[in-house]
Amino acid sequence: MEVIHKWLPQVWAFMNESKVIGGIIIVVGFAILAWLVDLILDRVLTALVRKSKFHLDDAILAVLHRPIWLSIVLVGAITAIQWISPRPPYPFMLTAVLKSLLVLIWAFAINRVVLRIVEDWIAHWRASGRYGTEMIGLGGSIVRLVVLVGGIFLFLSLWKINITPLLASAGIAGVAVALAAKETLSNFFGGITVLLDQPYRVGDYIILDSGERGEVVEIGLRSTRIVTRDDVQISIPNSVITNTKVTNESAPEPRFRVRIKVGVAYGSDVDQVEEILLSVARNNPQVSTKPEPRVRFRVFGDSSLNFELLCWAHRPHDKGRIIHQLNREIYKVFGLEGVVIPFPQRDVYIHSQDAER
Repeated sequence: MEVIHKWLPQVWAFMNESKVIGGIIIVVGFAILAWLVDLILDRVLTALVRKSKFHLDDAILAVLHRPIWLSIVLVGAITAIQWISPRPPYPFMLTAVLKSLLVLIWAFAINRVVLRIVEDWIAHWRASGRYGTEMIGLGGSIVRLVVLVGGIFLFLSLWKINITPLLASAGIAGVAVALAAKETLSNFFGGITVLLDQPYRVGDYIILDSGERGEVVEIGLRSTRIVTRDDVQISIPNSVITNTKVTNESAPEPRFRVRIKVGVAYGSDVDQVEEILLSVARNNPQVSTKPEPRVRFRVFGDSSLNFELLCWAHRPHDKGRIIHQLNREIYKVFGLEGVVIPFPQRDVYIHSQDAER
């Protein structure tokens, strides 16, 4: 400590006598400080975060490692320029360039951190079976956009550019863009409405009011894409889908009810018919056991006793396959058990004119 107190006034006096050498000393001092900080980050903090239960801090430290020591070096260079005080306009230009580099470095670093947090959060929510990952992605995009806009305005302020005319021009341009891109904006806000309200999610089976049925594969800010059972992708603008009736077959429960209507001839044993239908459903591995299948005697028809088999598919995806399997098996078992399925018949009587005479 005594050595420092002895040499510090001499160094300060020497720096005041020669501004250039003083600036070099400042740069060297900040470079040494940057090296020490880099050493602490690399040796101490990295070891500490590896022991923590929070796994994301490793990635955040890896992203911020280089910007931190680069910022220290740039701050040292800015301080040295201010100490040397060269002739105008060099101090302003040099410091503006260095500060612009600082803004660029940290805008890029913050965007990387936000992206990393969003990706980790989405992966965690999907692994735990939770919904709302689209909102996380949207929130991350908004934060990154705010960082970008803030960086641009800070950059302009560093170069003494008056942003008031730019804001006024942006307002006029915004009105023009809003009028020209009315449908695009409508789809954008419709996408936000879908993400907030969540009438359906990725993976759900939906039926549109126009009759299309398919699985939701993507919910974007402009449109929602579904894939039908014919492997055809349909893209619906969000402005349209928010103003139409949408039936979500996957909500509130992922299972889907299957209804099989069948008629048997009058005189059939209704207990036998009911037992056959239940056994066919229970023997199908695609049919859910909870809730259990059930049979309902619906109505006395004109030429048949109308029954309905009610059972549950595990997913709406299985609806068509289960209906095919159940119909096929019911027809085969009815044939083996002698249960008659009536069909419409007409008797045509032809009268002879000679017989009438």
